[in-house]
Amino acid sequence: MRGTAGAMAQHGLFPGIQSVSAFFHPAMTRQIKQALLLVLLSLRDMLASAGPVLLLALSLLAGTYWWLDPQPPRTVTLATGPAGSAYAEFGQRYAQALARDGIQVKLLPTDGPVGNLQALRERRADVAFVRGGSGNMGERANADIMSLGALFYEPLWLFYRPAALNGAASNNKGASQDTPLTSLTQLRGLRVNMDQPGSGVPDLMRRLLEANGLTPDAVTASEMDPDAAAQALQAGQLDVLVLVTAPESPVVQRLLKQPGIALADLPQADALSRRLPFLQTVTLPRGMVDLASELPPQSIGLLAATTALLTREDTHPALRQLFAQSAQRIHGGAGWFNGVRDFPNTRTSELPVSPEGDRAINGTPPFYQRYLPFWASNLLERMWLVIGGLIVLLLPLSRVVPPLYTYRVRQRVFRWYARLQQVEAHMEDGDADPTGLLNELDELDRVAAQITVPLAHADELYALRNNIERTRRRLLGRAGGRMADAA
Repeated sequence: MRGTAGAMAQHGLFPGIQSVSAFFHPAMTRQIKQALLLVLLSLRDMLASAGPVLLLALSLLAGTYWWLDPQPPRTVTLATGPAGSAYAEFGQRYAQALARDGIQVKLLPTDGPVGNLQALRERRADVAFVRGGSGNMGERANADIMSLGALFYEPLWLFYRPAALNGAASNNKGASQDTPLTSLTQLRGLRVNMDQPGSGVPDLMRRLLEANGLTPDAVTASEMDPDAAAQALQAGQLDVLVLVTAPESPVVQRLLKQPGIALADLPQADALSRRLPFLQTVTLPRGMVDLASELPPQSIGLLAATTALLTREDTHPALRQLFAQSAQRIHGGAGWFNGVRDFPNTRTSELPVSPEGDRAINGTPPFYQRYLPFWASNLLERMWLVIGGLIVLLLPLSRVVPPLYTYRVRQRVFRWYARLQQVEAHMEDGDADPTGLLNELDELDRVAAQITVPLAHADELYALRNNIERTRRRLLGRAGGRMADAA
């Protein structure tokens, strides 16, 4: 064994071993060399024995990884609507939430929910905020679009100038100057801004006016953007401003506190929601805007649509899962029109809810998601079945590794028995030179002394050396007998 370690060190196979001798006693150095050599040889044999099984497992795992593609793209596009809208504000929150998992969210501005749905259909966006009732949600063009859950209410805000409304009421009916806006029929002849076409509000208002027996030309309609329309309303250039947006909208926040601007209370909201099923009735509680100022001074009934987070079927499942989980954190709290955990939900979604959205909203997340980073938990979730199948496949295959390892170790010893048999065959023939055979046995003994095997197989090595010594004695005995006969 000492000869083997020295020979391998001299030939540069393990150069680090020679440096050990500079720090230890020579006897200890030999022991360290032998131990290191034994470890390295054992590792080599183990790798050679288990290599085919590991190579097969890695090949199957790599092929499955390529086929399943478990890791999502690092960039995703979210259609958010006009700049400064509630959609744009929520888009920023989603971008910050997904950035923590290494996903970059590109925000795509559009002119509103209809534009968001169109961007989704045209594959310019992967995810989009879309309000219920926008763009014929039930048509076949949306066959490959699914929902990740309903997120929040978007009320129908009818802001009006009481002075203009009361003036029109007194001219038409002789009513008192404090007549509030309680019916859409009172909009006849007024200047009404119905938001931009892409917002879906003009189509919604047309349907609401028709339900009240009014034609679209019964009002003087305009389609300015919310900021410009709010300024025109405050300047007296408009009588009524119609918005459908979340209460987080800066325009809504500003108009609710603006003196001389009132918010319409619609007692007919329940009847209208029956005619248009995608609408619901909600209540703005008294003092919800400002408790100190008691604003509004009384509860106001409003119509509201539900906004959902939509995506396509070919969007990566991991991205759908991330958006659904982020929706839980962003929209799960209490709001002006809902309590805690009312949103996100799957009850008010007009389209089928994806499995990822349903699991995030109604299910329980796996325990490992609380302890593993996103990439690791996603990889485990997407490939757990494959990993389990590989384990089942490798269990029987792993049984061949110990016999292969044993064979390789014993082969280092048994390979020299063939040479020993040749020496014995020549010795039995009787015509070979004893001196040459002795030299052959000496060389074989030197080689055997340099063989390194684990302790579990040391008996086989010593058996080889004993057999060599036994053959040498037999050869010397025969050679001595022949010399005696000759004398």
